[in-house]
Amino acid sequence: MRKLILLLLCTATLGLASCKKDTIIQDTPNRTYNFTIQPNQWVLSQDGLTYTYEWRHGAIDQVTVDDEGVLVYLSHPINSTSYIQLPYTFNVDAYSYELFNGGIAIDIQSSDNQDVQPIRPTRAIVAKVVVIPSLYSN
Repeated sequence: MRKLILLLLCTATLGLASCKKDTIIQDTPNRTYNFTIQPNQWVLSQDGLTYTYEWRHGAIDQVTVDDEGVLVYLSHPINSTSYIQLPYTFNVDAYSYELFNGGIAIDIQSSDNQDVQPIRPTRAIVAKVVVIPSLYSN
């Protein structure tokens, strides 16, 4: 009986000692950019229907436009400690963005057919752009 218990203990000890713990650390390749848009930086289009702010940055290249994912957030108009992801509508104005080689255009347009001119923001807005790399597969 002792030999059997000793054999089981030895087997269990060898089995547990041979286990190897692997620590896998994954790299997060996402890039986040924060910037502030001042109220006077919004440009009204010639037809008076759209306010636009253009953020030009070399991080937005043709590869980003074609293959990668981009998320855009703006600070909440009332609670500036939180963010809202674009597109969204607030007080009948629709906020959206257009991605192009070299930057992002953030647009404000009225969603009201009665009053078509959008309202220009009256305070600074913090923008957050998250670029998510992706491998293109055909």
